[in-house]
Amino acid sequence: KLYEDMRNRIEAVMNMGQITEEIRKQHKGFGEWNLASEPQNHQTILQILIDGRDGKAVDVEGQPLPTLVYLSREKRSKYHHNFKAGAMNTLIRVSSRISNGEIILNVDCDMYSNNSESVRDALCFFMDEESGHEIAYVQFPQCFNNITKNDLYANSLNVCMEVELAGFDSNGGPSYIGTGCFHRRETLCGKKYSEECEREQTTRNNNERIEENASVLEETCKVLASCSYEDYTQWGKEMGLKYGCPVEDTLTGLSIQCRGWKSIYFTPERKAFLGVAPTTLLQSLIQHKRWAEGDFQIFLSSYCPFTYGHKMIPLKLQISYCLFVLLAPNCLPTLYYVAIPSLCLLKGISLFPKISSLWILPFAHVISSSCAYSLGEFIWCGGTLLGWWNDQRMWVFKRTLHTSLVFQKPY
Repeated sequence: KLYEDMRNRIEAVMNMGQITEEIRKQHKGFGEWNLASEPQNHQTILQILIDGRDGKAVDVEGQPLPTLVYLSREKRSKYHHNFKAGAMNTLIRVSSRISNGEIILNVDCDMYSNNSESVRDALCFFMDEESGHEIAYVQFPQCFNNITKNDLYANSLNVCMEVELAGFDSNGGPSYIGTGCFHRRETLCGKKYSEECEREQTTRNNNERIEENASVLEETCKVLASCSYEDYTQWGKEMGLKYGCPVEDTLTGLSIQCRGWKSIYFTPERKAFLGVAPTTLLQSLIQHKRWAEGDFQIFLSSYCPFTYGHKMIPLKLQISYCLFVLLAPNCLPTLYYVAIPSLCLLKGISLFPKISSLWILPFAHVISSSCAYSLGEFIWCGGTLLGWWNDQRMWVFKRTLHTSLVFQKPY
């Protein structure tokens, strides 16, 4: 009933195109909105909903509550908002003024925590006495709660999460995949790793308290979320998440690793975070196209792992990044694979040796070995036989979709 009431109120506001005075009086945050406010054109809206410094901020059991802040950054039509990277950078700046916590958890808006121990697990890596000071971020797998048994559109990413990213971890550290990741704040702000980081970690004192009351703090922090704050600064370049690339997460993770930091990939038995995967073929293809386009832009840019990461990260990690950044060019052999045999069949051209010939054995060995390996890997990661077949079918769809991406403008 509460959900239905909330939905009806939202729909009523959307239909009227404005917020009534009655609703404004009920909710303080709505006082910031006016008739000129639009999703892409509005001022900064910031409200400290729960002030963790207030001794009265407790739950029903009397336990103290953490600070909770609502933030909607300023957006203007003449300023590019830089999508997720711009939002993350704004949150980094505002949170540094309000709480300045050393660890930042990044979770997509369609994901939620499924394992309360994930925070403790991440802190165990950061606080390790021997190598904790070297860790920039702890990455958890990206998992979904709406995947069907046979995964019709191959959106589970099980092989990627359980095999490929685990390989990244063995070769020098996983890439940052944009969600389910615990970051060390200073690494997101552009700090380079040095031996002094270990001494700084043991001597750091974060007991400094902000003396302003909540209302004053809200007003001072709004400047940090304005459109013009980043003008003539290094935000989006040397500080925060990188701008200008559809896969700002991969690019940011690579940049952090090239500054000397290490990363950890951790897969607990109980999934740490769950989200929502695409539910239609079109949604799945659009998402995959964006990933492939952004990764290939990285390869063509000055951030190519082999040039940008030269002598900065291990060669085996540079090669590991090729798994992502060279996803789009793989469309060329795939197109040959799906087109040439069909054309030869139509024209009556013999592309492979006859079954009765011994020369069929090498071809049969390669085809059967590839399929057997792929099937075994998929089953080992929790998939089904029909799910593997769907994955092979979507593999052809997604690979041939990349044809238009091979000739992209470099980043």
